[in-house]
Amino acid sequence: MTPVERPRVEGLREQAILDAALEVLAEVGYDRLTMDAVAARAKASKATLYRRWTGKATLVVEALHHSKGVEEAPDTGSLRGDLLALSCGLGGLADTATVASIASVITAIAHDADFGAAFRAHVVEHKMAATRVVWQRARDRGELRGDVDVDLLQAALPGIVLHRVFVLGEHPDVDLVTRVVDQIILPAATRGPAFPDPVLADATTDKDPR
Repeated sequence: MTPVERPRVEGLREQAILDAALEVLAEVGYDRLTMDAVAARAKASKATLYRRWTGKATLVVEALHHSKGVEEAPDTGSLRGDLLALSCGLGGLADTATVASIASVITAIAHDADFGAAFRAHVVEHKMAATRVVWQRARDRGELRGDVDVDLLQAALPGIVLHRVFVLGEHPDVDLVTRVVDQIILPAATRGPAFPDPVLADATTDKDPR
C-alpha cells in the first residue's frame, strides 16, 4: 500500500502556530509551555506540530527567531539614530511583548543547555548581526573613538535596559532606551578614555584617599 504523504506545515498555517507559541510563552513561561497548549491555541492537532518541530525547544526558538522586528540594520546617518531605530520599534527593547518573551525564557536559558545554545545561535545572533552593522557604520563614519570596545558596548545597551526592567522594575519604553543611549552608550563610544595618560591614571589610582 502506498503511504499517504502528510501535508507540510508551512505558510500561514506555520505562522499561526508560531504566533500561538509566542502567546502561550508570554502567558505561562517556557517551563510551563506545552505542545498541547500551543496546539489548542492554534486550533491544530499536536501531531501537526510534531510534523514540523521536534519539541517545544525547537518550536519556541523558531517562534522567537521569526517574531516581528527589524530585518535589516537601520541606516539613519548617525549612531544615535540607528540605535534608537533598532531598539525602539517592533522586536526592540522598548517593545513590551519582546521583553516579556525574553523574561519567559531566562530560566530556560540558564538551566537547559540545549535550549540556551539554540536560543543564542538563532535568536541572539540574529539580532546581534544587525547591531554589528550599525556599529561598523558608525566606525566608518568616524563617530567612534579609536580605542572603543565595540563588542562590549553593543551588548551594554540591552544589558542595561533589561537590568533596569527585570531587576529594578522599570517599564521598557522609548524613554528608558533613549536615556541609556544618550547618557551611557554614546558618551562611552565617542569620548576619549577616562585616563588617556597612563601616568595620570596610575597617579589617580594610587592616590592616598586620606
